[in-house]
Amino acid sequence: MENLFFDLRRLKHLGRGAIVGKTVRIRRPEDVSIGDYTIIDDFTYISSAADIGSYCHIAPQVTIGGGSGHLKMGDFVGIGAGSAIYTASSDYFEVSLDLPSVPRRFQFGGTVGSVEFGDCVLLGVQTLVLPGVTLPQGVAGGAQSIFNKGEYEPWTLYDGNCPAPTLCRRVKRRGIQKAIAVMEQCRSENDQSTT
Repeated sequence: MENLFFDLRRLKHLGRGAIVGKTVRIRRPEDVSIGDYTIIDDFTYISSAADIGSYCHIAPQVTIGGGSGHLKMGDFVGIGAGSAIYTASSDYFEVSLDLPSVPRRFQFGGTVGSVEFGDCVLLGVQTLVLPGVTLPQGVAGGAQSIFNKGEYEPWTLYDGNCPAPTLCRRVKRRGIQKAIAVMEQCRSENDQSTT
């Protein structure tokens, strides 16, 4: 499949069976790696460096931004439509001039913090993830949740503005046995098909 905005061969890595929608825009494809069987739907925009695992799905109209930041995504991750993941942001408490339109020599301020997702992270539609967030294996976020830096428990569903204790609700622990077994089976079949 061809892409309207860049040559897929410019990607750092494009895994076997991976699908990148025709209208996906990746500003710096040489800094983006996409794992086996991952699907990135149309109208997604990626402007930061990213290592996206295998068997992931990024739904339409997702923004992964932050210029100088980096996203590291495990396997079997799902990102809901209209979500935004930022690895860099302007500083809203202090004045900063870190916009990409400002010549680099004049830029100052702002926040850069890599974002990392473990395997099997699932984010509902219109979820917002801010710089410096690490979500361990199996974390899920309800629709329109906000994830800021903090401590998150593996295999737990969160909802709201996290980790603010009065605004973030830890809904429940998620069942993991079947997910772990299926992930192992997928990986095993993938490994066998490469030999």
